[in-house]
Amino acid sequence: MSIKRKILIVVAIVIASLCLLAYFAGPKAEKIDYGVTFSPQQAESLNLDWRQVYREMLEDLNIKKIRISAYWNQVQPQPDKYVFTDLDYQIALAEKHKAKLVLALGSRLPRWPECHNPEWTNELDKPNLHNALLSYIETVVLRYQNSPAIEMWQVENEPFLSSFGECPKPDRDLLDKEIALVKKLDPVRPVLITDSGELSPWFSAGKRGDAFGTTLYRYVFSDVFNRYWINYNPYWLYRAKGGLLKLLNGSKELVIIEMQGEPWTTKGILNTPVEEQFRTMSLEKFENMVSVGRAIGFKKQYFWGVEWWYWMRGQGHGEFWERAKTLIDNQ
Repeated sequence: MSIKRKILIVVAIVIASLCLLAYFAGPKAEKIDYGVTFSPQQAESLNLDWRQVYREMLEDLNIKKIRISAYWNQVQPQPDKYVFTDLDYQIALAEKHKAKLVLALGSRLPRWPECHNPEWTNELDKPNLHNALLSYIETVVLRYQNSPAIEMWQVENEPFLSSFGECPKPDRDLLDKEIALVKKLDPVRPVLITDSGELSPWFSAGKRGDAFGTTLYRYVFSDVFNRYWINYNPYWLYRAKGGLLKLLNGSKELVIIEMQGEPWTTKGILNTPVEEQFRTMSLEKFENMVSVGRAIGFKKQYFWGVEWWYWMRGQGHGEFWERAKTLIDNQ
């Protein structure tokens, strides 16, 4: 056997051993705490009263873990004007129901177009834009840091995923300044950094913050192949990547922050027939997502699509809402 072949075999054994070690280092929770991501804008896009949806989440679903977003363009529509009405409502109602919140801050936050800068920032040069962003983050943290509902701050959403969304290129230095600011203002609560579970290796996001959140999507529409597509990334890949993060970065909470629970549409939900929506999210597919999440084993798992469950209930398909309710009741 040649020396080159021996070296390749040794390298392959080392890589396989590291993957196996990382897999077993990944956490495997006996009990999963389910939550949801909620967006008033998404509820309104479905012609729903978002306050009613939010109340029903807390009172009927009895959800106790929710991720909400401080959308910059909503919170600070003008340079000298802050509007906290919607956030105040969400946080006050969470406090009343003893729910725990992940509050996402920054320019890039959940839901399309991903980046939600106010229009007035378009006139700013880069230094002034960065200063304005940091000022908005500081204002939000100071307003809500004493709320018992806030469990964790999320700084930006998938900040290294440059291939998705209408956003500028990732700025690592700016992200680090945002994280440092939040930790300075609130040294007690953890900071969550997220990344794509399907398109990223997690290294850049995983070494930052106190907790790491991944996405979990399986039934999508591929722009590359122009057809519906099933992402067959195996559960053990998420476990191995999570284990590797823990090996490299020490103790770090791992979360599924976006677990697909709604269809992936190209024309929007209201413009897509329900039967076509079932191609990327039926009850069977929903159950599969739950099974994959359990196999991955991260303790906290936040569904993506609670607004759609509510909308579907109004279309005569309450099975998604009821199944989620069962999961939450039995967790």
